[in-house]
Amino acid sequence: GPGPGRLPAAGEEGPAEGGPPDHSYSLSSGTTSEELLRKLNEQRDIIALLEVKMKEMKGSIRRLRLAEAQLREEIREKDRLLHAASAGTRKRHGL
Repeated sequence: GPGPGRLPAAGEEGPAEGGPPDHSYSLSSGTTSEELLRKLNEQRDIIALLEVKMKEMKGSIRRLRLAEAQLREEIREKDRLLHAASAGTRKRHGL
């Protein structure tokens, strides 16, 4: 068998052959060009899908930031009105 640090030669079984690969991107030493092309296309599809999701998430983040800014502005306005009302109440009661 192959010694440590040595890749298996053509025809020899590598550790990944005969069993499931560790990851979806793992390849056995006998991978054909058609299989490589299929895996490459799968990865491209995954990347394209992730790019779409990323754009959607960026849009969601932008909308959330706008909503947050509007809510903060509403809170500031209500705080200002409450402060003005409480100042008026203190004046009326001589506090």
